Amino acid sequence: MGRILFSFLLIAFSVTAKKKTNFVFFLVDDMGMMDLGTYGSTFHETPNIDNLAKTGMKFNYGYAACPVCSPTRASIMTGRHPVRVDITDWIPGSSNNKKNKLLHPQDRDNLALKEVTIAEELKSHGYQTFFAGKWHLGNEGHWPTDQGFDINIGGHHRGSPPGGYYSPWNNPVLKSKKKDEYLTERLTEESARFLENRNADNPFLLYLSYYNIHTPIQAYKKHIDHYQKKADKFSGTTPSKQEHSGQTRMRQDNPALASMVTAVDDSVGTLLAKLDELGLSDETVVIFFSDNGGLSTKPKMGPGSNSPLRAGKGWLYEGGLREPTIIRAPGVTKPGSISNQPIVSMDFFPTMLELAGLPLRPKLHADGRSLLPELNGKKRKARTLYWHYPHYHGSTWSPGASIRNGDWKLIKFYDHEKVELYNLKEDPSEANDLAKQNSKIAKDLEYKLVTWQKKMNAKLPMPNPAYKK
Repeated sequence: MGRILFSFLLIAFSVTAKKKTNFVFFLVDDMGMMDLGTYGSTFHETPNIDNLAKTGMKFNYGYAACPVCSPTRASIMTGRHPVRVDITDWIPGSSNNKKNKLLHPQDRDNLALKEVTIAEELKSHGYQTFFAGKWHLGNEGHWPTDQGFDINIGGHHRGSPPGGYYSPWNNPVLKSKKKDEYLTERLTEESARFLENRNADNPFLLYLSYYNIHTPIQAYKKHIDHYQKKADKFSGTTPSKQEHSGQTRMRQDNPALASMVTAVDDSVGTLLAKLDELGLSDETVVIFFSDNGGLSTKPKMGPGSNSPLRAGKGWLYEGGLREPTIIRAPGVTKPGSISNQPIVSMDFFPTMLELAGLPLRPKLHADGRSLLPELNGKKRKARTLYWHYPHYHGSTWSPGASIRNGDWKLIKFYDHEKVELYNLKEDPSEANDLAKQNSKIAKDLEYKLVTWQKKMNAKLPMPNPAYKK
């Protein structure tokens, strides 16, 4: 009897161990946390994404590893900090010029093939891997199909949609099917087709990386009239606020941008409905994230607003780093749950492995940790988070780095030769610089940041010999 029971338990364990979880990863471009209704937007309407939050867990402190795209994308793919993979700026980045006080360092123009991506790791365990949309991690030879994806629809070296959002476009790996075809609709159709035609015997990773809502800001025609009517109700000019040498948009009132946000929401709704239709929802983890904050700060104001968070894309203030973050893991996450524990984009790699029942690979995802405790509603010891963005950016940002330790956040500005200190619990808008009032905390955090940079061999900006005041 004991031997029979043991055999039964062994068989049961084998069945459980072989059961794999599917993944759908939605990655939006340039979407700030405040762009969604579930995070407080009243101008943008995102019912499908809001509903996803109601059926999963919403994170209020989901951080990108960098305030621009390519480094964060690399961090998601590898579970490694942008400094570690030597991609610290968008690819290929801005050139150095004599108008800048500093020379920013040179980094890689692609994700090295020696790096192991989440797609490669899952594929080695029998997963089907599908990629659609923006890649921006290197030229041909470093495209998604070179980094673990079986299928690539539209992913290449460019960061913005070549030719725009409406066909005919000039994407080298995605030919338009008809005149005036909308890019996001097409990527959604291709993703749905993959779900329908996949091998049902194997689990899958569907990674839909939207070009929306990146520039060029082109209205989604299906929704523009609705948002234009909403915008017309505002009185006066759009308010803005000085941010160093730039201007930050302080109100969401851009109808074209709002229509692009809704295009993403429509797409998410379509694919979640497809999971329901195919009976896959109960065995599929859905992750929703963005690569950096919304573009709100420019020399003459950006198209979006992250208010009440400060600044936006390109900046190490919260507006450039805090992302809409939602994870629905059936049987794990409690519907409508909210986490206030800080997480970062390197965490997705180990989280997906653990949710799939696969062994963690700490030497690979060296800078991320599994979010399974958070997803189960447990509190855990806070980590120190680091950001390193030693480049100039078109948002008027100049080289800097940052650290968050508990509620304290310090930003080091190399160009301006200063540090700023904020208490995020008391001052989420980073309006009150406390560096002078709390000089010991500022010095301790700066020391910790510098120590981490040395340990990681982080590249720093250097004086520009051609610069003249």
